[in-house]
Amino acid sequence: MMKAVVLRSYGSPDDLAVTEIDRPVPRGDEVLVRVRATSVQPYDWHHLRGEPYIARLMPGSLGLRGPKISILGADMAGQVEAVGADVTGFSPGDEVYAQVNQGGFAEYVCVREGELAPKPKNLTFEQAAAVPMAANTALLGLRDQGRIQPGQKVLINGASGGVGTFAVQLAKAFGAEVTGVCSARNADLVRSIGADEIIDYTKEDFTQSCRRYDLLLDIAGGRSGTACRRVLTPKGTYVAIGGAPSRWLQPAGHVFAALALSPFVSQRMVMTDVVRCTENRQNLMTLTQFIEAGKVTPVIDRSYPFEELPAAVKYQEEGHVPGKVVIAL
Repeated sequence: MMKAVVLRSYGSPDDLAVTEIDRPVPRGDEVLVRVRATSVQPYDWHHLRGEPYIARLMPGSLGLRGPKISILGADMAGQVEAVGADVTGFSPGDEVYAQVNQGGFAEYVCVREGELAPKPKNLTFEQAAAVPMAANTALLGLRDQGRIQPGQKVLINGASGGVGTFAVQLAKAFGAEVTGVCSARNADLVRSIGADEIIDYTKEDFTQSCRRYDLLLDIAGGRSGTACRRVLTPKGTYVAIGGAPSRWLQPAGHVFAALALSPFVSQRMVMTDVVRCTENRQNLMTLTQFIEAGKVTPVIDRSYPFEELPAAVKYQEEGHVPGKVVIAL
């Protein structure tokens, strides 16, 4: 048996509870991991609430009437407990981490060998659990969709959040000049992790700036794709990652509206989809190199014990969290 937070129907964080369920058994190509830490992110509470409603009609992990995912938790770090008959790269006791998309809110989770990576040696389990989905998203947005190059000017809208704090550090590691959009209360944090310039969105509309950027990573949303184009160079790239949530349409509507501009403008208008990425292990290995070289460090706002996971989800859902919220098991 094991403890887990099981999602039986759409609801609120108050509906979550730690319960006892059967411990999973690894199949041939799977590794059973004893979870030592996980993290909370918008992905989790979108699935908890089943919002935006439009996503229930689209192919994906939201069911029309109820959740397809029974145990949330997209990130995990822990130790290998047992391996399937076909696993050759891991042994019991190995320290690992992964983006699992589901199952992290439990004491044990089965992960395919091809999705599991050795934990960075210089991180604790809690630090490592803050990395996978957020850092993968930032890496995909900058390197794959953004095609970042040294010397480019990069604007990160939402620089103080989970994805944003990784994006600032990775953009600097790639040799870019970075401007971060955040509130004044998080300005010192964003500067401390490498931003060259800060725009306080409570006082200034970044889409009205006279500066032009080669790449805009739009994590926070808040401005339309049309408005964001104003601060891009003629051949610049806009990468849509997220936006302010709503019950019915957002942030999906914000992202798709930006993509609809792409055929009609000179700039590239693209999106990042980390959930459907098939190279998460390779990306984690790349991130490990940056982390162990001291170029990227997870920013953790709060840590909760496993029994207080519902409170952690509620806090994350309130928004404006600097960095990540993690759970220690």
